[in-house]
Amino acid sequence: MSKPYDVVVIGGGHNGLVAAAYLARAGRRVLVLERRHVVGGAAVTEEVFPGFRFSVCSYVVSLLRPEIIRELDLTRHGMEILPLDGTFTPLPNGDYLWRHNDHHATRREIARHCRLDAEAYEEYAMAMVEMARFVKPILGMVPPDPARLFQLRELLPVLRRFLRLPEADQHNLVQLMTVSAVDFLDAWFETDALKATMAASGIIGTFLGVRSPGTAYVLLHHYMGEIDGVFRSWGLSRGGTGGISEAIAAAARAAGAEIRTEATVQKVLVRGDRATGVVLAGGQEIAARAVCASIDPRALFLGLVGAEHLPDELVEEVRRYKLRGSSGKVNLALDTLPSLSCLPGPGPHLRGAISISPSVDYMERAYDEAKYGRFSRRPYIDIVIPSLTDPSVAPPGKHVMSCFVQYAPYHLREGNWDDLREEFGDTVIETLSEYMPNLREIILHRQVLTPLDLEREFGLSEGNIFHGELSLEQLFFLRPVPGWAQYRTPLRGLYMCGSATHPGGGIMGAPGRNAALCLLADWKRGRI
Repeated sequence: MSKPYDVVVIGGGHNGLVAAAYLARAGRRVLVLERRHVVGGAAVTEEVFPGFRFSVCSYVVSLLRPEIIRELDLTRHGMEILPLDGTFTPLPNGDYLWRHNDHHATRREIARHCRLDAEAYEEYAMAMVEMARFVKPILGMVPPDPARLFQLRELLPVLRRFLRLPEADQHNLVQLMTVSAVDFLDAWFETDALKATMAASGIIGTFLGVRSPGTAYVLLHHYMGEIDGVFRSWGLSRGGTGGISEAIAAAARAAGAEIRTEATVQKVLVRGDRATGVVLAGGQEIAARAVCASIDPRALFLGLVGAEHLPDELVEEVRRYKLRGSSGKVNLALDTLPSLSCLPGPGPHLRGAISISPSVDYMERAYDEAKYGRFSRRPYIDIVIPSLTDPSVAPPGKHVMSCFVQYAPYHLREGNWDDLREEFGDTVIETLSEYMPNLREIILHRQVLTPLDLEREFGLSEGNIFHGELSLEQLFFLRPVPGWAQYRTPLRGLYMCGSATHPGGGIMGAPGRNAALCLLADWKRGRI
């Protein structure tokens, strides 16, 4: 057996890398083990076709915590975020709705559709900023366990802040935690396309519809986006999302962490009541005082650890944990830019996100098909063209286009994803062609990723991009399961640091940072 490490991190996704960087900065001897040939997990950039470099899975960023950017000095390690220019929604009647980065320009655009909505938008934006300000400190908390009464005092500062909110903000916050995205937006707006496009943020990565209770919080989760501490729209990482992962990896290495790729962990070593290291595929054993896993709880507990080493109640909770992947991805290499029928030719509208979300009913019908085990024949699609903002990702004059697609249920009622992959891709192209009439003729290459592909290639169980749904019963002190939401596990020295822990998914880094700080606190107290 090799010389023991202080900590072995399973999974070189961005959360695992963040955890490794903080642990190494604290003087621990850290080893990161990533099964793929490149670090980043779902936040990777790969040259899928010669000359075309794609953010294969995750494709936009704004949730990355500013304290992580600052404390790890990620800009010094090469990270650069390029803001997207708003969200553009083409409509079937030839019109469009364009939410700019410029708040006043957005108000003027909304007023084209409804003057009352333009007035409400000002109040809505202010309310959401206040809600985000209230929730953001919670992102860095270790969730208290409500079963341990002495820990509930940790919620007193949150309760005091809630009581200090104006009554209207209190009501908004309660609604955000309970109602559907559409119900919440109905109280503010009349324009169907506006509500549909805004509600889309409430269903990303969930097996829920825009009218499903609980999706309003997911809307807020994505609204908390900021770049380096400033509220802005979503952005693109220069060089693709892999640039973020590489910057975090560089910070970890600079602090002394070791990172190995093509190193598949086959088993967590357990001796008595504690984790003592890992076993790699091929049989190599690596000893460590602690193991920190950036994978989902089902893969960790039922796969690498084994139910025989765990309490029965935890095993049952993990088996009930909802993954339910609901999305796929289509990446396109283009000969030239697509032209939208509602606003032909190149222009700034192509530099933001393009959202195929024309109406609330359209969005709900897409979900209806998924409920019965079929992928949506008219799906919600979120599109970006990174090469317009960052020409380095495509050959001169060519472009890459990223299409996030929902719904694509992992569990199909009929057929299988290997047989239906190309049909799924055809459906996406057909849907887009209704708005981009020249699309078919300019496609040079396409990559279609189903939920099964996301599971096989990137280790996302059931293809869930957040390591588990961001539904109400799987948030805060219930994430991933009741009683074990504090990054610790029943085994001493075994920690969770992935998106399945609080505060959840997205390129955020908070789970990795929180878990590392928790592990270091336990180390200081002699609990490891």
